[in-house]
Amino acid sequence: MTGQQPADEPTFTEEELAFLHTVIDLARQGETEQLLGLVDQGIPVNLTDQKGDSLLILASYHGHNALAEGLVARGADVNRINARSQTAITCAVFRQNVELVRFLLAHGADPLLGEVNALATTEMFGLPDLKAIITEHLR
Repeated sequence: MTGQQPADEPTFTEEELAFLHTVIDLARQGETEQLLGLVDQGIPVNLTDQKGDSLLILASYHGHNALAEGLVARGADVNRINARSQTAITCAVFRQNVELVRFLLAHGADPLLGEVNALATTEMFGLPDLKAIITEHLR
């Protein structure tokens, strides 16, 4: 059965795959209104790309705070881990996005989740202000 997909994995047409790639690109580009509209119409809020990057992880990495907030409001998993063992808060820390770090912490993000977690990222890149925010949250 080499070359066949497992029965539990969906199969998509080329057109459907192209559309899903476009949706992922909207998260990278910060197209808040368009992407949130698609989520409201049924696109999974936790859609991920081939690297395991969710829409929220991509929005967080690229600094699209309004999009990240909209995704969380629609039920995005703030603790989803990608293939590199990173979460949305790890990306926000790496990008030194204090506002988004605070938002994600307030909405249940675990700064200790994943091998490459948010707290370790503050230490790895010498980010004492973000480390203090996370440490205070953990108390």
